[in-house]
Amino acid sequence: TDEHLDLDDGRWEDIHVVTGALKLFFRELPEPLVPFGHFDKFIAAIKMQDPTRRGRCVRDLVFSLPPAHHDTMKVLFHHLCRVIEYKEENRMSVQSIAIVFGPTLLRPASEEGNMAMHMVFQNQVVEHILNQYSYIFPD
Repeated sequence: TDEHLDLDDGRWEDIHVVTGALKLFFRELPEPLVPFGHFDKFIAAIKMQDPTRRGRCVRDLVFSLPPAHHDTMKVLFHHLCRVIEYKEENRMSVQSIAIVFGPTLLRPASEEGNMAMHMVFQNQVVEHILNQYSYIFPD
């Protein structure tokens, strides 16, 4: 909307409000950051046993995303990498971020499959992108 937000307003001081709003934004998108058509490809890539092939495949899949998705992913994951740099203070490790954001950023078009198994792989994809950020998004 055209609503103007004053981020200096006291209600934005609670980090949980800000992070909740960020998660809600991505959860409410009509199509997730990783489009539905890419879900199975990312899951297949993260299941690859050879780390070199897995890394190359995930990188190629990220580059194959529509520009708006790719660019948003680059900015979001850059920010999340910065959050992880302060994991001693905020207790948000790579694994914690992956658990929080995996199912929000990467989800199947229908929830008919094994949701628990999907969640494991969703988290692994997010964790991989965070760990390999500089390889996936070279500057």
